Amino acid sequence: MNPRLLTPLVPRLGLRPLCTHLLCAGLLAAGLAQAQSSPAATPVGSATSLDWQACQTLKSDPAGQLACFQRWADAQTSPDKLAPSLTTAPANPATGQPATQVLLLPTLNTEAPDGKPVGCKDSTYSELSKFWELQRGTDCDNFGLRGYRPTTLAVIASSSVNEQPTSDADGHSALKALPYNRTETRIQLSVRTKVAKGLLKSGSQNDDDHDSVWIGYTQQSYWQLFNADLSRPFRVTDHEPEALYIYPHQIALPGGWVYRLSGLGMVHQSNGQGLPLSRSWNRIYLMGAAEKVLSRDSGLTLQGRIWDRLPERSGDDDNPGIENYVGRAELSGNWQISKSNSVGVTLRHSLRSISRGSARLDWTMAPTSSPSYTGLRYHLQLFSGYGDSLLDYNRRRHVLSVGLSLVDW
Repeated sequence: MNPRLLTPLVPRLGLRPLCTHLLCAGLLAAGLAQAQSSPAATPVGSATSLDWQACQTLKSDPAGQLACFQRWADAQTSPDKLAPSLTTAPANPATGQPATQVLLLPTLNTEAPDGKPVGCKDSTYSELSKFWELQRGTDCDNFGLRGYRPTTLAVIASSSVNEQPTSDADGHSALKALPYNRTETRIQLSVRTKVAKGLLKSGSQNDDDHDSVWIGYTQQSYWQLFNADLSRPFRVTDHEPEALYIYPHQIALPGGWVYRLSGLGMVHQSNGQGLPLSRSWNRIYLMGAAEKVLSRDSGLTLQGRIWDRLPERSGDDDNPGIENYVGRAELSGNWQISKSNSVGVTLRHSLRSISRGSARLDWTMAPTSSPSYTGLRYHLQLFSGYGDSLLDYNRRRHVLSVGLSLVDW
């Protein structure tokens, strides 16, 4: 209705001019509401009235959701992209109620409320898929730092300490013993980054598998923090760079298990010291992993590795027969009890008649004050066997470790 047509009615109805303006404003607001709720209202996904959050509601239609996101991206470059708009949310399919109006303010935010990129580490995917980014929907892009093994600061107590390390190689045994403490501090730093993806397997849908190439680095140090008599030295520091290719699968196995990946890797491990304490070796390995999803935040994973040491000349071998102590194969299992609580077991074996290797038990639990999406954990570890460090490759010992770790960050 045209507000000017109301003016002649004012004297007859005894209305003041102010009343005329209020009446006109009310009619205009009602008209706007009627226009917005009418069938001609702008639909969800249009280029003129669109927000990425509206596209998130179209998960049941992947093709439509992708097109919706594309239209939203195109709209960001338009001149009127900063203007707030009214849009109509989809009708509730359960109640059949009409769509409601939603005010969508302009935004350039492409991150989830917890600060992670949308799609990266999406909780709707399995643990293995998120960790190795096996599917397009879990991709966190290349050259970003991720956690690998737990990054740990812990206090340890051991059954013994290697005061005079020895090796079967000539000139590789310590000349004198040092009075090390059995209680010390262990520091571990472990990171990785994805350097390539989609080389042999890729797809445009979020659930499509993508292969990838990774580079990792792990450093572990034993620090005699409580040994003032020796000026608190670092007893040993091991360095472990590696390169790894991951090929994803989705092969159903009995009991609800799914075989998820195969891998091929090469790793170098060294303590970076000179004679007589120099220790190092190189190996290539094959790996495979399977998982069983129990719930949204709970699941079981099983991973196996088998490796072969790369040969060295006898004069260059710092630790002959290290594989007879540390092992030639590894089997690890993990139970993700909840989003913030997990238990894992790792077994290594020499695969020879003289049975050597190691066993390790890990329990991690998030502090109650820590937000559920952070990687901070209390960490309890029990270790028994050979190879706790390179200097201890041929020495059997038992270690209890208690501390804090960052996992999957």
